[in-house]
Amino acid sequence: MWQAVIQMHNTADLQELVDEIAARLGASATLEDRSFRLLAYGAQHGDIDTVRQESILRRRATGEVREYFERYGIARAGGPVRIPADADLKVLARVCWPLRHGDVTYGYLWLLDDGRLPEATLRTAAPLVARAAAALAQEARSRQDLGRGLRALLSGDPEERATATIEVPGPVTAIAVRESEERVAALWTLPRGVLARAGSPVALLAPAHLAAEVAQTVQSAYGTAAGVGGARPDPADAWQSWREARQALRVAEHFPRFAPVARWEDLGVHRLLARLGQSDLRELAAETAGLDAELAQSVETYLDLGGHAQKTAAELGVHRQTLYYRLGKAERLTHRDLSDGDDRLAVHLALKAARLLGRGAT
Repeated sequence: MWQAVIQMHNTADLQELVDEIAARLGASATLEDRSFRLLAYGAQHGDIDTVRQESILRRRATGEVREYFERYGIARAGGPVRIPADADLKVLARVCWPLRHGDVTYGYLWLLDDGRLPEATLRTAAPLVARAAAALAQEARSRQDLGRGLRALLSGDPEERATATIEVPGPVTAIAVRESEERVAALWTLPRGVLARAGSPVALLAPAHLAAEVAQTVQSAYGTAAGVGGARPDPADAWQSWREARQALRVAEHFPRFAPVARWEDLGVHRLLARLGQSDLRELAAETAGLDAELAQSVETYLDLGGHAQKTAAELGVHRQTLYYRLGKAERLTHRDLSDGDDRLAVHLALKAARLLGRGAT
């Protein structure tokens, strides 16, 4: 039996700390993690600048603003850092108080202040800042424990799965999402009961009834692609859903018709292709290796549309005679007859295999 080791930071506790700090200092306060993602914000006191407004609305500061703040050494500072205003960036003067615990910076407390806040008054918030830093440090450790437990639960190795320390109710569905270097998803904002582990791809395990919503939310945040595995009544079989989710992600990344979120149950014959290894795919794809991108796209579109020449020509934006010329040339190069069912199937599968290998036409 697994023992639950899941601990999520209490957003309400952080919000209470920020509210207390804002009230004690009489300054507008926001709390962000070390990636500048918003965790909590207090009531507005006085003026508000574009940076604070955008941080609250978009839940994250822009890269340009981050670079400006980081020039003042906030990542390594041991106490409050005063940052001057910048008219070009529409930044008001503020104080950044790094949330450090055990010599590690876990986040930042931001206070809008034009220099009128006395140092002695500012320091009265030190115990509250320390509590916020400790809470973020505890959450970071909890996420690490959770990540290890989720990795074991989703492992294809039975011995590793036996070491899983997570207990979750079924049915569950696994979700795979490709990370983005430009964006960071706020995984802690997902519904309660959703487990997440950063990686390539990001792994999520959600109650089956929430899977579609979670996949869409995280995929939209990253702006990449996502794959959703089949539901499993027994969480012990979640690793099978995770395998399907990764294969569905692969299909979503190579087949626009299934993008941006591909569900395993909707993939049809693509499920069989996604299960094949690289060597098998290369063997299939060899059938059409002699076709250039234009010919491959024309034949694939023709076969996708059930051999309907008029629809294919319209889809490709060419005259039907041009399409017939391309199909004839493809037949000569592949030594296949596209009017023969078996030959059509071989060519069609070869083109799909080429896509999964990253060689498909665009």
